[in-house]
Amino acid sequence: MITDVWEASNRTYGAPRVHGELADEHAIRVGRKRVARLMRQAGIQGVSRRRKRGSTHRDPHKRPAPDLVNRHFHADAPNQLWVSDIKTIPTGAGPLHLAAITDVWSRRVVGWSLRATIEARLVVEALTMAINQRHPPPGLIFHSDQGAQYTSIEVTELATHHQIRRSMGSVGDCYDNALAESVFATLETEYLAQHTFKTRTQATQAIFSWIEGWYNTKRRHSSLGNQSPANYERNN
Repeated sequence: MITDVWEASNRTYGAPRVHGELADEHAIRVGRKRVARLMRQAGIQGVSRRRKRGSTHRDPHKRPAPDLVNRHFHADAPNQLWVSDIKTIPTGAGPLHLAAITDVWSRRVVGWSLRATIEARLVVEALTMAINQRHPPPGLIFHSDQGAQYTSIEVTELATHHQIRRSMGSVGDCYDNALAESVFATLETEYLAQHTFKTRTQATQAIFSWIEGWYNTKRRHSSLGNQSPANYERNN
């Protein structure tokens, strides 16, 4: 059963998440230390995260929003604080850019967009998806870096129309948007490191499956008591 759970996680789960999966999904009561010992004996282990930093290109003609978060990535309820970042995914047909928006409360990716070009429209599409899915109340904080896509007129107008407060960290400091970047670190370590894509269409289909079929609905998060975002939202 341990091997089955490990394989089902694309060979990414370590002992804590395997232990949680056995208990919650298979009603198997066993100590975490025993799971760790049996995994060592079987020669299987989870993956380790490796942070890869991208580059933020700031538009010097656009004034960034103030930092309303100050590295305090905490929310007591859904749709209080969303964080966002952009990642470039290489394919055989050229780069594909992913903008993702995460609800800090449940760690769920609530909006995302994929485009061949990195432009404001990428963030507009992701934010529109998040708004349509979550219907946030006025006053929601939308936190990002100071990239030109986030300081654009299009994003500013969309946020203002829905009474969303924008927040931005400082340039070049990964800790100012750490939670948003952690989603991409997980994607990189647990999926992209094991897969390559010939076309942008192939990559788009794979990222869709990873976000909606795995990360949001099944992947266990230590910050959520080893629950998936979907289960955390149902249980809280």
